[in-house]
Amino acid sequence: MAKTLEFFFDFGSPTTYLASTQLPQIARETGAQLVYKPLLLGGVFKATGNASPVTIAAKARWMGTDLPLWAQHYGEPFAFNPHFPINTLTLMRGACGVQMHAPHDFERYLQAVFHAMWVAPQNLGDAQVLTSVLEAAGFSAPTFMQWVADAEVKARLMANTEEAVARGAFGAPTIFVGEKLFFGQDRLDFVRKALA
Repeated sequence: MAKTLEFFFDFGSPTTYLASTQLPQIARETGAQLVYKPLLLGGVFKATGNASPVTIAAKARWMGTDLPLWAQHYGEPFAFNPHFPINTLTLMRGACGVQMHAPHDFERYLQAVFHAMWVAPQNLGDAQVLTSVLEAAGFSAPTFMQWVADAEVKARLMANTEEAVARGAFGAPTIFVGEKLFFGQDRLDFVRKALA
């Protein structure tokens, strides 16, 4: 029976973007089922007493050089978003909404948002900018906003966030193979071994 690779993610994390570029291939290589679990990173931070690493000046400076190194290592494009931090509540509710109402479009949504956040950075906290990104990717912005406002969609995001915290998550990306937790995009070799 194939193992499951659970990926708890928030678009606002650059390391989550980097992990997202590698996990589909890892899943293919190992025959694992990749399950995307949108969460709200701010909710995880609040529940665990954690905070964004960029709130520590020395770590923020270090990440400014470390992230491009990892992007180069993976062979993936990366540009730090000058609008960071961006409130991702709408984006993450949107991820749940697409999963629930248009699952066949979920991968397209992922690619569009990650690209606009960490490849060709835009201010996705601006409603007009987000509308433009959505429509360029073939989504109806009014329909998307209906999904974002849906009570079941809001509950799904909250439930995912609470589940992640209950299972030991303190940030993103958080990856589970069974009940084994892996944190960060620099632990993917361990994820691959766990799946193999």
